[in-house]
Amino acid sequence: MSIPWDVLVVGGGTAGLVSAKTAASFGARVLLVERKRTGGDCLWTGCVPSKALLAAASSAADARAASRLGVVIDGVSVDFSRVMDHVRSAIAAIEPADSPRSLEAAGVRVESGDLTFTGPRSAVIDGRPVDFHQAIICSGSSPAVPPIPGLAAASPLTSDSVWGLETIPGRFAILGGGSIGCELGQAFARLGSEVTIVEGADRILTREDPQAASLVAEALTRDGVTFRTGSPVVEVKSALTTGQLILENGVTVDFDRLLVSVGRRPRTSDLGLDRAGVALDKLGYVRVDKQLRTTNASIWAAGDVSGHPQFTHTAGVNGSLAASNAILGLRRRVDTTTIPRVTFTSPEVAAVGVSTETAARRSELRVVNWDHEHLDRAVVESDVHGFTKFVVDGKGRVLGATVVGPRAGETLGELILAVRHGLRTRDIAGTTHPYPTYNDGVWNASIDDVRSQLRTPPAARAIRVLSTTRRRWLGSSLRKGLDNRPGRGG
Repeated sequence: MSIPWDVLVVGGGTAGLVSAKTAASFGARVLLVERKRTGGDCLWTGCVPSKALLAAASSAADARAASRLGVVIDGVSVDFSRVMDHVRSAIAAIEPADSPRSLEAAGVRVESGDLTFTGPRSAVIDGRPVDFHQAIICSGSSPAVPPIPGLAAASPLTSDSVWGLETIPGRFAILGGGSIGCELGQAFARLGSEVTIVEGADRILTREDPQAASLVAEALTRDGVTFRTGSPVVEVKSALTTGQLILENGVTVDFDRLLVSVGRRPRTSDLGLDRAGVALDKLGYVRVDKQLRTTNASIWAAGDVSGHPQFTHTAGVNGSLAASNAILGLRRRVDTTTIPRVTFTSPEVAAVGVSTETAARRSELRVVNWDHEHLDRAVVESDVHGFTKFVVDGKGRVLGATVVGPRAGETLGELILAVRHGLRTRDIAGTTHPYPTYNDGVWNASIDDVRSQLRTPPAARAIRVLSTTRRRWLGSSLRKGLDNRPGRGG
């Protein structure tokens, strides 16, 4: 009889990699099982390839737009095969950090195969039994393809399969105006495709500040993207090499290739979780408590499969949390108040905490805004399409933020810390920031808020009293000094 593993990790994406390495660092015997290849969606089909593609597209756009700065570049051309070579080289450069060799160096045993649970503490890997004391489910998610008549027959691309393209599509239709749809839509438009984004809602990026979504829509429109919003697709017609979307309002969109980007679904259907006593919610996500424990006290879950926001950074943090709780018996809880999100369009949209729309419905909250038309770094780079907004409570504490502009995701870091630790705008305003940077938006917005607080009647009265008292004291001191000068008097 084989010795049970201390921890069985199911899935080799970000959550699985971090869970396994964390557990091994605490001295646990860890087995990680991955069906395909370690690294997960982030490395192979998500973060890494998409940002590599965006980098190439940004270079093309910058070259075309350089004339606004007095630099004229004629004849900008795109070699799509070389762009995809760049994407693949980026994956290859990062892959060793997520490889089985890296895991084994950290003390993790790695096996490839299909895993199915057979009981509360048992499973099989391609038919071979394995026992465990605890397990962490990190099986991830996959792109969802809605049951629209004719869609499957059109052989749609998803964020998983788009990386297999060898030639750039001519007419490229994208179903879904969320972060992935907007990022890829802008990238392909800048690289030469005729892109149409179809979104059933009234606007794109429905989770984000409306002004932020509007700025992104304007930017994509300048790049040549066409939007069809407010009417869902009801049918897809396709021929051998072309197709057509039919919208509910009768509008049609012709395409050569179609990308579906309408969300993701958890990979839980074939794991035998019912035999392990692990319950799912109505959408198929693993039900977890605030410590990421499932309905089986010996099994935990982290990453996309747990139903928490589907970001790589969330998967990594929660993977570490689940492993720490499992191995050390801690009771650490998931922090859902400071989960950042970034849409890597140009401009970027970065947000955390309480939204501006929520603030508008709550009288005790206010929104502080600094438009990038008044941000010196944006002005000198002739790129003022952005803003920095805070949601602030009555005590001046930062509860949320949205930043739109170049590298907004990097600017957001300071604001995540502010939200997490209850910092006030005066704390930020009193901290020296480097100039000129896009991060100045955070500082300027904070200073503006502090000044507005100083203009309130109580603060203004206090300032007048202090100022008057100080002026009188200085005047009295000056008179005494004059009276005491040598030679003055009889």
